[in-house]
Amino acid sequence: MSKLGIMICGHGSRNQNAMKEFAKLSEGLKGRFGEAPVEYGYLEFANPVIAQGLDRLREQGCTRILAVPGMLFAAGHAKNDIPSVLNTYQAQHEGVEIIYGRELGVDLKMIRAAAARIQEAIDAAPGEVAPHETLLMVVGRGSSDPDANSNISKIMRMLWEGFGFGWGEVCYSGVTFPLVEPGLEHAAKLGYRRIVVFPYFLFTGVLIKRIYAYTDAVADRHGDIEFLKAGYLNDHELVLSTFEDRVNEIDAGLNVMNCQMCKYREQVLGFEDQVGLAQESHHHHVEGIGGGLENCPCQGDCDASCRDRDFCKKHGLPWTPVHSHASPGPLEHDHHHHAHGHDHSHSHDHHHDHGHDHHHHPYPHADHPLGPRSMEKGS
Repeated sequence: MSKLGIMICGHGSRNQNAMKEFAKLSEGLKGRFGEAPVEYGYLEFANPVIAQGLDRLREQGCTRILAVPGMLFAAGHAKNDIPSVLNTYQAQHEGVEIIYGRELGVDLKMIRAAAARIQEAIDAAPGEVAPHETLLMVVGRGSSDPDANSNISKIMRMLWEGFGFGWGEVCYSGVTFPLVEPGLEHAAKLGYRRIVVFPYFLFTGVLIKRIYAYTDAVADRHGDIEFLKAGYLNDHELVLSTFEDRVNEIDAGLNVMNCQMCKYREQVLGFEDQVGLAQESHHHHVEGIGGGLENCPCQGDCDASCRDRDFCKKHGLPWTPVHSHASPGPLEHDHHHHAHGHDHSHSHDHHHDHGHDHHHHPYPHADHPLGPRSMEKGS
């Protein structure tokens, strides 16, 4: 008989505090699936990598593995990179079956968890401001997948209506538009006494730090407006419960990904040339990188200084350029990588012997004046 195992697949970060939070969340899922062991791994910039997590499950005798992406929405990483890694591993290990689940997605439990973080910020604020005099700014990660980006708008709308705020807006930390600073500057012109900035992120990291820094910068320019910085989702009990639901959906045969508006299957406005692209992971060149950064001067709370070649040389740290989801910058390899044909059986053949000339499919709005480059350090 097959033994069941659970695999949580994360993206990975150079920020050690973010990885500690991801590990804590994964540990919090143990015991929720009977005796089935739970392991985790990352695509890039952290250990263990996904293959190592799968190895640990095999070492415990698991032959049937339910794998879920530790991600909020299904963009390239969830639709493309993680399935490619899982397919390759399964092809290399006879007798192991890996069944892939769906992302956390737009879910009422996730919205309740988000509401709890927003309410915590409101409760901690001095004085009271009426909901109708408050604007909610929900900050998403940002993606080159318009379907994933649109999910942030739905999350925001449900929070907006749920609280009864006077207005709601969305902005993004990178890849698409508007970015945080222009988004907040626009919001500041709408005449609300209070702006609540809520990063719809699972964990801390460089982008969370920059979101809060941009909030402070815009607040300094608009002293008549109160800006509240809400906490990110982290390991809220309802987030853990949603992960549990995603695993149970696979086991119950109810694992249905949202393909209705997927740019790899359908002709999404502006992205028509990406239908049917090959499924392929692009993270091989940064898989597992991040070891040694525990001793960085940032003390684990990475602020992306390690992306600067001179900083790394001065402190004896490993330096690797980062890939871009829009267009390459001065310290970035032009790493090109493709999306996928979106067959959710994920049974394509994948080859990992290619070089680093793979590339992101060009984002059609990479020259948008309000984005889409990720927030710059220290701006």
